[in-house]
Amino acid sequence: MRVYVPATITMLQRLVAEEQLDPVSRTAFAVTPALREAYAIGDDDELAEVAMTEAARASLRLIASESDADAPSGVVYRRAVIAADVEGATLRPDLDDAVVRLAGPLPLSSVASVHVDLSEAEQAIERASKVVDAADLGDADAEFVLGDAEDHELAWYATQELPFLLELL
Repeated sequence: MRVYVPATITMLQRLVAEEQLDPVSRTAFAVTPALREAYAIGDDDELAEVAMTEAARASLRLIASESDADAPSGVVYRRAVIAADVEGATLRPDLDDAVVRLAGPLPLSSVASVHVDLSEAEQAIERASKVVDAADLGDADAEFVLGDAEDHELAWYATQELPFLLELL
């Protein structure tokens, strides 16, 4: 199953250094039967984009938590999503249509690609990380700020490019 794992730059660094990553609560997003049912139309690529968008929003929440914790290396305000092919992921429709739980840590060998914001998105991501919870609760101004951040598309990187990308950040 192709899954989309929300991450931060710090988590990507850990993935490269340890050649595996144990995502927060082992939460990921995927094209699930519930997601297919929720959309009357849309092919697999469009539904995968929905799952990735959900993972990118979850990445924003992870960035917010790093910011709250004053990460020792400093917070990099770029969303990251890891696309990987895994076995044994279980559905979590109690959380949302696209949510799955990974069976275990994510090995680097299962990563198909990584998607990361470009530098132009950093200011919008920083602002959005401060209001993502308010947007979830319906605050119209916060939703507008979140929309500005989500207007930035994530750039695609092959797995073998990841060490070089992290070195350049």
